[in-house]
Amino acid sequence: MTILDDLDRRLVAALQVAPRATWGEIGGAVGEHERTVARRLQRLMSTGAVRVTAILDELRCGLGTPVHLHVRVSPCTAEQVAEALSTRPDTRSVYAVTGAADIGCELVAPSRHLLHEILTAQIPATPGIAQTRTQVVLHTFQTVAEWHAPYLSEEQVARLRATAPTPAGPLPERLELTGAERDIVGLLADDGRIGFTAIAERLEVSVPTARRRVASLLERGAVHLRAEVEPALLGLEVEAQLWLSVRAHGLDEVGETLAAHPSVRYCAATSGTHTMIVQVAVAHEAELYRFLTAVVGPLDDVTDVNVTLITRAYKRGHLRKSGLLTLECQ
Repeated sequence: MTILDDLDRRLVAALQVAPRATWGEIGGAVGEHERTVARRLQRLMSTGAVRVTAILDELRCGLGTPVHLHVRVSPCTAEQVAEALSTRPDTRSVYAVTGAADIGCELVAPSRHLLHEILTAQIPATPGIAQTRTQVVLHTFQTVAEWHAPYLSEEQVARLRATAPTPAGPLPERLELTGAERDIVGLLADDGRIGFTAIAERLEVSVPTARRRVASLLERGAVHLRAEVEPALLGLEVEAQLWLSVRAHGLDEVGETLAAHPSVRYCAATSGTHTMIVQVAVAHEAELYRFLTAVVGPLDDVTDVNVTLITRAYKRGHLRKSGLLTLECQ
């Protein structure tokens, strides 16, 4: 696998900040010519190294319950189990991990009734699974879609964010989507950069209506656009999931503090044996150590930390992975 060069990394980071920005807007923000931006990012997207998609906030929209599973498997069945979990339409991410579990999996159950069926019958019936432990997501502080690689200045990030609709003020705890809005979410999940004209044609509405509905979804935080790329391609070769025990009165402060750190891709409060999950991407194990000692360590309300490393991603953001990509630097 060839790591992307510095310009590629900056352009991908810009696309992560503003997945629907024009090539000209990205070029203006990072100081590169529009043609260079288009050539490089279109190449990365054509190879599948970068995919622009969208993630629905099912919990706030009342459309599902996200849960994280720790899965232990029978000897020599990890690959088989991971692939089986990856094929399920309700799984959002599937990882091979170190530690007590062999597989880490996030799935979204459409209802609490189906969650019971999934956890007690469907998942245990998967060949190779020996044991599972469940952590239900109670509140999300940071989604992976909101994270970007740390290769841009604050000024560049601000300029890119100004190109797209963003939530205005505190987000409502509950949302209700119309059928038309769900259709738009589906189109954005397939192609996060789909044009407003194409959306209008597919849904048989006017272009201004399509534009207005997309903006409304983004402003309410119902959907998060995401430029998906393997962190290793960006030089962030160490991914870890931290399971924290946090005192209840400190959950908000700890979650908001960690979510603001540039190495944190995902942070959520959960039920179960731990009360918070934090996903981190850094360049080296030494950086992970410093994160633990200098960032997590001083948080007095954190009483315990369990660290697992992600050794392979089989699925991210509902997108199945076919293995590491090899790219030539240009």
